[in-house]
Amino acid sequence: MFRRTESFKEYLYAYPVISLLVAVNLLLWIITGLLPTPFGNSLYQLGAGVNLFISLGDYWRLITPIFLHAPGSITHVLFNCFSLVVFGPALEQMLGKLKFTLFYLLAGIIGNIVTYVLDPYSFVSHIGASGAIYGLFGAYLFMIWFRKHLMDRGNAQVILVIFIVGIIMSLFSANINLAAHLGGAAAGFVLAPLFLIGAKPFSIYRNKRPRQGDEDAGYDPDRWKKRPYGRRTNKKLILWIVIAALVLIGIYDYMN
Repeated sequence: MFRRTESFKEYLYAYPVISLLVAVNLLLWIITGLLPTPFGNSLYQLGAGVNLFISLGDYWRLITPIFLHAPGSITHVLFNCFSLVVFGPALEQMLGKLKFTLFYLLAGIIGNIVTYVLDPYSFVSHIGASGAIYGLFGAYLFMIWFRKHLMDRGNAQVILVIFIVGIIMSLFSANINLAAHLGGAAAGFVLAPLFLIGAKPFSIYRNKRPRQGDEDAGYDPDRWKKRPYGRRTNKKLILWIVIAALVLIGIYDYMN
């Protein structure tokens, strides 16, 4: 469910929304952080979440921070993109492109609304896709407790451990918007029963073949037969590798 075995081309084909979100996040970070220009700085200042400005009518700042990341920290954008690439595909397949996009945006917006409500006159900016990503975790937590048939036990353990580690890191790391994380997760949990209506386990999508006619667009349908989904893996090893990566990234960001 969270093990990525697709080629780059297969990934783009199977998960277009995730691919687009990652591309937008990276592109905006390059414009506003990696290659600082007056335009990039203005774009960042216009889109960053600042509660005081929201109070004065800049309501778009409840949405735009979802796509912006800290200009001086490459780990911020890479960590969120990594989380999207690993944990987003299953939910995109289960919900479909339109429902997944709406779910992702609503979770991020609600996370920013929670941040605003707690301190509506704060002048401290907040940015990042973390609230929306925690919304994905909220949906998976709902599956674990109320839609057990949608997720196997091994993947449920991965989600629980990663979620707990993420919240602990949020509590003890500097410059982390805990309200957005918890608000996004709560939003995902509450929205999940509505969006998961009719959803089927991710496993049924694993060997889904391209639609008829896709071969004419240059896609090789035989590649899907070669996808090694049936290969056995050591889930505990994968789990500990992911945990170690998250902890190391958190420590690095905290120290910088």
